[in-house]
Order: sequence, then structure tokens, then C-alpha cells
Amino acid sequence: MDEKFIPYILYESAMSRAERHARRLVIIIIMTIVLLFMSNGIWLYNWFQYDFTAESTETVTLDATDGNANYVIDSGDVINGEDKGNKEDESNQD
Repeated sequence: MDEKFIPYILYESAMSRAERHARRLVIIIIMTIVLLFMSNGIWLYNWFQYDFTAESTETVTLDATDGNANYVIDSGDVINGEDKGNKEDESNQD
């Protein structure tokens, strides 16, 4: 049988090329993980800038002297209520 040998210099150059390639891949993986955590941190920081509590309430006082008054309930429903104006003035005008 004819045995073929690979020269040592050729093997050494291939191994050094493979080491450089592996080193670049490790650097890319580390950079990807760092950038992933940075991106998530930025999104979380922006997300926590908003106030998502429903504890705050707003009270509006309405003085409707002409026509019907519309009252908005917390669920967003609109209730058409009666006029809360002075009833004595209306009865005296008749």
C-alpha cells in the first residue's frame, strides 16, 4: 500500500487558521449575549417609565343648568341624567 503523509507545516497552518476562526466565533457569541442583555435592559427601562396603576381617580364636578347632564362611569358608560339646575326657578317661570 501506498501511504500518504501530510507535511507538518501544512497541518500547523491549518490548525492556526482553525484557532483564529474559533476565537472569532467565541468573540461573536460573547458580543451577541452582551448586546442581548443590553437590548432587554433598554426595553425594560423604557417599559417602567410608564405608570400602569389604576388607583388614580379623577373627579369632575359638572354644573349643568340647561339641558341634560351626561355622567361618565368608570367603565366608560355614559348615563344621561336629569338636569340638576334650580327647580324652583323653572316652576316660578310658568
